[in-house]
Amino acid sequence: MSRSYDLVVIGAGSAGLTGARLAADLGARVALVERGRLGGDCLWTGCVPSKTLLHAAAQVHAARHADRYGFPAATGRADWTTVMKQVRGAIGHIEPHDSAEALGQFGVEVLRGAARFTGPRTISVDGRSLAFRHALIASGSGPGLPPVPGLAQSGALTSDTVWDLPDLPGRLLVVGGGAVGCELGQAFARLGSTVTIVEAEQRLLPAMDEHAADLLTRHLLAEGLQVRTGASLRTVGPGTAELTGADGTASRVAYDRILVATGREPHTADLGLEAAGVRTGAHGHIQTDARLRTSNRRVFAAGDVTGRLPFTHVAGAQAADAVLNAVLGLRRRLDYDAVPYAVFTEPEIAQVGPTAEAARHLHGQGVRTRLLPYTQMDRAVTEQATDGFTQLVLDPKGKIIGGTVVGPRAGESIVELAHAVRLKWTPSQLAATVHPYPTHADGPWLAALAEVRRNLTTPRTRAVTGALVRLRRGVLR
Repeated sequence: MSRSYDLVVIGAGSAGLTGARLAADLGARVALVERGRLGGDCLWTGCVPSKTLLHAAAQVHAARHADRYGFPAATGRADWTTVMKQVRGAIGHIEPHDSAEALGQFGVEVLRGAARFTGPRTISVDGRSLAFRHALIASGSGPGLPPVPGLAQSGALTSDTVWDLPDLPGRLLVVGGGAVGCELGQAFARLGSTVTIVEAEQRLLPAMDEHAADLLTRHLLAEGLQVRTGASLRTVGPGTAELTGADGTASRVAYDRILVATGREPHTADLGLEAAGVRTGAHGHIQTDARLRTSNRRVFAAGDVTGRLPFTHVAGAQAADAVLNAVLGLRRRLDYDAVPYAVFTEPEIAQVGPTAEAARHLHGQGVRTRLLPYTQMDRAVTEQATDGFTQLVLDPKGKIIGGTVVGPRAGESIVELAHAVRLKWTPSQLAATVHPYPTHADGPWLAALAEVRRNLTTPRTRAVTGALVRLRRGVLR
């Protein structure tokens, strides 16, 4: 006999956990199906371990430069075993929040096994039959290896398997200069590896603001990393990889281990989507409408399987909207234009909305930018981090439609700009909020103030304000 649920969730990563808990809070009968570890990539191989590693690497880097403050500088490589103890400690601290016991307290029934659709409203979990009013596919994604001769045979690492390294590699070749490649590349270099990052595009972080990416590149080079942009991996042999440049020239890079960070592939192949009438796109991502419904209106999808902005926070927000739409019949839609994201390198880079270049393509040459260099931001001066900046992107009407923050705590500072984009604020509306002094959040605020001052000094505005000043002089004599 089939067991019936208001919502069956497939996958216990960020999207699945968020969706299952919310549905249970709404009073729905919920089953959460997971064939692996609860918590998903974010807990086990993504956000939690990588940010712990980055923090450890930052402490090592600071110790090596302690002589700037009158302390003896540290030397040598970090102890990999000690670093990984910190990483596993962070995972172990968070894991209980995602456990079956914790979910049970929310009212979520956790079923362990592989889920497969057997019809438009039925799912089989290792032979157990489930019926549902609605289903949420949140099965996530995994890293893939590009079809480069010899790569698979080289024992190449991915963001999933790098955490199983027994020791710190002497020479690490990172293939892919996106967020994952840059973060892990800088971390391993700071811990003591000799790192080369290879990126096929002409610059690192090709989806982000060009000036931010260039600033990061300069930092990485200054820290001793090798950066090869406009180059692709051609073949991989024992200890040596051959690259091809954009002009066709060949070069070689020696390595002890290779870390591939070139993209992820959705986990949809074994779900029986055809039986449910759920369509996928050319790359296997599930096709959804703006309300995250699939071609089967009873089935929703959220997270990496949708192919939209593959970030943990986006997965959670999508899942919340999908559950509210499914369980309560609402019509919620996520505003992707106001979704911020960050790269947790040093300098940290955060962005929301389109870059200036993309905005001009969308809105024409009426788009303007307001750049505040961090030589003008006092908190950055106190921390000797003045090579960062905040940039606002303004549409032809003067509304804030995007922004980039580069510097310490950029991931926190970008939140205010995300609010501004979502609420369609002008710089004067952003500037009207008083900020504590001095903080890193001053960047967006000071950039807004600079734009307000610029508007006050235009000939038309100065004519009006000048007239008011003269009138007040006459009245108060």
